[in-house]
Amino acid sequence: MTATLDLAKQLIQRPSITPTDEGCQQLITERLELLGFEIESLPFGEVSNMWATIGDNDGPLFVFAGHTDVVPTGAVDKWQHPPFDAVEKNGLLYGRGAADMKGSLAAMIIATERFMENRTISGRLGFLLTSDEEGIAINGTKKVIEELSARGIKIDYCLVGEPSSTQQLGDTIKIGRRGSLSGKLKVTGIQGHVAYPHLASNPVHNALSVLNNLVQTNWDNGNDSFPPTSFQISNIHAGTGANNVIPETLEVDFNLRFSTELTASDIKQRIKQLLDKENIDYKIDWHLSGEPFLTSSGKLIEAVAQGIKEITGLTVEQSTAGGTSDGRFIAPTGAEVVELGPCNATIHKIDENVSIDDLEQLSKIYQRILERLL
Repeated sequence: MTATLDLAKQLIQRPSITPTDEGCQQLITERLELLGFEIESLPFGEVSNMWATIGDNDGPLFVFAGHTDVVPTGAVDKWQHPPFDAVEKNGLLYGRGAADMKGSLAAMIIATERFMENRTISGRLGFLLTSDEEGIAINGTKKVIEELSARGIKIDYCLVGEPSSTQQLGDTIKIGRRGSLSGKLKVTGIQGHVAYPHLASNPVHNALSVLNNLVQTNWDNGNDSFPPTSFQISNIHAGTGANNVIPETLEVDFNLRFSTELTASDIKQRIKQLLDKENIDYKIDWHLSGEPFLTSSGKLIEAVAQGIKEITGLTVEQSTAGGTSDGRFIAPTGAEVVELGPCNATIHKIDENVSIDDLEQLSKIYQRILERLL
């Protein structure tokens, strides 16, 4: 058993369903303390966060970022193996978090241990870990970055271990992510009997036109790094359950994944203008998960691409596809941010798994990246 596989299994066996950590960070802390890292626990609410650093304060700061929490397992009886048993079978390691992202965490730690053997770091090396990435992401990386910024600590390079690969390890890295803006629209009318519509005001009818306009709006044309912005309705609700009652309210949940061509403020203003034209009684509650971010060039991308090429022989594809990640909290500080991890085909699914060979290869890639930047 390789060191990377052994540590990945130990992490998976801790059922750290978000926002719990279940001792994962303590396990990692014990490994890093042996290397001389200064470890700081930064809990916020029920969330466990860890900040660890070593090296010369005058040099660049390279940080491995990741999360120890995992999504719920779903129906346990549908798994081939219990989701927290970390079972090896046919070259695969099964378990919740195997790919997202305890395998990456193990690869990071082992890469660091090997990198630091008989070597002096030229700069600083850090770890930023949280148990609040898969959940609401309020008391995790977001809070830690706020704390570090208040101390004047600036990250230069950040490698996030999210599962970025598609068909084979290292074929894709994420150099940015779209922004995510959600809204809950509530349109108010007047409840009444469907036989007397003149005595009521139907909020569903009143909102149909503007909802269609929002869906059909060309928000932007995207750019070389991002697809066009999309408006999507995810939930819609109205009515009392009776078929002879005009409802009083309509509630619509929507989301926009948006490119760097727009800001959240731009979108809010345009939606308000469209709604105001309809002369309807409405209000919107907004939730911004994050603005879009992009690392289009720099030493980190070069080091990642070269490391992948050396270990796998692949020429990496750069992508901004997918959902959000904690990189959205780190990139605004000015850090170069890249996401590199194992294949993502099984993440959040029943029988989540990762290639055992890929874990060892990923650790070697991470080590190459460290050697180039530190």
